[in-house]
Amino acid sequence: MKKQSIDFSKFSSIKIGASFEVSILEDCSASYRDYYLIGSCNNLLIGTNPPPLLKLSKKYDYIKIEDNTLKIGAATPSGKIASFCKKHDIANFEFLSHLPGTLGGLVFMNAGLKEYEIFNNLISITTCEGNFLKDEIKHGYRFTKITSPILEAIFELESGFSKDRVELFKKMRQNQPSAPSAGSCFKNPQGDYAGRLIEAVGLKGLRVGAMEFSKEHANFLVNHGGGTFDDAIYLIKEAQRRVLNEFGILLECEIAILDTNYMREVKTPN
Repeated sequence: MKKQSIDFSKFSSIKIGASFEVSILEDCSASYRDYYLIGSCNNLLIGTNPPPLLKLSKKYDYIKIEDNTLKIGAATPSGKIASFCKKHDIANFEFLSHLPGTLGGLVFMNAGLKEYEIFNNLISITTCEGNFLKDEIKHGYRFTKITSPILEAIFELESGFSKDRVELFKKMRQNQPSAPSAGSCFKNPQGDYAGRLIEAVGLKGLRVGAMEFSKEHANFLVNHGGGTFDDAIYLIKEAQRRVLNEFGILLECEIAILDTNYMREVKTPN
């Protein structure tokens, strides 16, 4: 496979990481099983010793209307999808205008805003292991059980792009910080909110080095410039420890932490 050097301190949305070689997946003939597939790196925290990394070729960046469905390549950015849907008066993708990422990553984590999720209008996906209908894929809140690279997704096609929904999603994102972050740090526990729990244990606004649980929204771990992986991990573990001790709830990361040393550790805080 071809390789590309990527500086994650510039490429990742949280602006943390060194430069690493990333392999480019052109097709599924090459071995991919030992790699971690990255998209546009909007929900990733890269450590000093990441696993082998893989990125889709640009040939998977496309959108087309075919057989009364919407076919989208997994390397297609969310902003491009939102613009296409606006131009062609296509409904149900308005939330992507305020949700960064590429299609493959959005599908893999069943990304969304509140009840608006990428799986809502999904018909099927194509992966390196074959084609799968939506009902064949185990999925839930910010979760799927997809075990090979996503290459394409097919969605129901419905007309009626809604400017009102765009405004709704814009308002939903207004309390989120503008400083570099990887989006929501933790998944919301059932019946509660991670941000509320983090604030309740006194961590909202806590800063270590350049990393901070944002004063605007406690569930956003932000980088004020020059933040490090170690400082980010300290805050993540501290939030898990305090919330577990106070409420008996183990916060589950929504961001993916890519570091072989961290991944070997037991995830339950001491």
